[in-house]
Amino acid sequence: MGVSHISNRSEKQSERWSRRGVLTVLGVVPAAVLTGCSGSAGAAESSSSGGSSATASVKAAKVPTVTVLPADGTKKADFTTPVTVSVTDGTLAAVKVTGNDGSTLAGTFNDAKTKWTSAKNPYSGTKYTVAAQAQGAAAKTVTFTTKSPGETFVGYFTPEANSTSGVGMPVSINFTHAVKDRSTVQKAITVTAEPAVEVVGHWFSDSRLDFRPETYWAAGTKITLSLRLKDIEGQDGVYGVQSKDVTFDIGREQISTVDLSSKEMTVKRDGKTLATYPVSGGNAQHTTWSGIMVISERFKQTRMESSTVGLGDEYDISDVPHAQRLTTSGTFVHGNYWASTSVFGNENTSHGCVGLHDAKGANDTSVQGYKFYDSSMLGDVVIVKNSGDKTVAADNGLNGWNLSWAEWKAGSAA
Repeated sequence: MGVSHISNRSEKQSERWSRRGVLTVLGVVPAAVLTGCSGSAGAAESSSSGGSSATASVKAAKVPTVTVLPADGTKKADFTTPVTVSVTDGTLAAVKVTGNDGSTLAGTFNDAKTKWTSAKNPYSGTKYTVAAQAQGAAAKTVTFTTKSPGETFVGYFTPEANSTSGVGMPVSINFTHAVKDRSTVQKAITVTAEPAVEVVGHWFSDSRLDFRPETYWAAGTKITLSLRLKDIEGQDGVYGVQSKDVTFDIGREQISTVDLSSKEMTVKRDGKTLATYPVSGGNAQHTTWSGIMVISERFKQTRMESSTVGLGDEYDISDVPHAQRLTTSGTFVHGNYWASTSVFGNENTSHGCVGLHDAKGANDTSVQGYKFYDSSMLGDVVIVKNSGDKTVAADNGLNGWNLSWAEWKAGSAA
């Protein structure tokens, strides 16, 4: 009995300790689970999952932001700097810039495709629409208007567009404002020829730029003048306005040589003698310029008044027939009806012009003045020699052929 009692207590005590042990083990196991390998993986997974979700949320919240300069709605935007489009938190997919004049501005992206820059500046006085799209985002549209320049200049050119001229006709441009930046202005102007030949510009002054090849144009040449002066700054605050192409044609070759020693003019057409005319040149007090001259104006009849060339009231003839200008200073080759026919080929009696026998009224087709005028065109070459005077200045008319090729090229600013 005693043994049984003791045994019973031992069993109960053992049972208590066993339950305690179980509880202890049960208490330890969760701790082990929490602090052991399985518990660490679970904690890491939970932490990682929470971090990824947070990062994804942050990234999802970052929408690409596109910025255009000039900004949307700008009314007087600068036209001397390029258009730029940039993006943050993304990359650019496409950019298109269109002007209300129908023009477009091309441009390039940087390597990261986070910025686009127009290759050229926008034109002045133009409204532009910029359509820019970032990758994976909606397109953004911006409009702005560039300001107009305060002062402008243009270049008046010779010959006229779509005209046909002789082989001596240079392309001559006279600007309405003096040009300070000759290099920039000249680079905005090109003259090309077909068949191809080197054409070089020469500045005679701050307001005159002529173009010519080394020798006369070939008969049949087509010339293209490209003016890209719009928004080119000729001098501080003065901008060009022209952007156009014009073409001219060169006709047959006609070169006339006036020998004032023999008082004779020989006219050659495409290398063959077309005619020979007796002439009268400038007298000893008013000699005729010598050198290569180009016909720059033609008049069936015109008034010639000595006061306009600094000769007082020596003459005033209201109806000089068949007059063709050779110099700005007043040298012409023209018909003469008031002198005796015996003068021509025998005496130099004029005030500096080259005269041919002609009839009053300019309608007699049988006289030499009429015939020479009828065979001529603007740009034809007239060479005067043995006149007793010096060579005409290259800028006195369209007479740049009196400069050597080296001298001509030295006057280029390109």
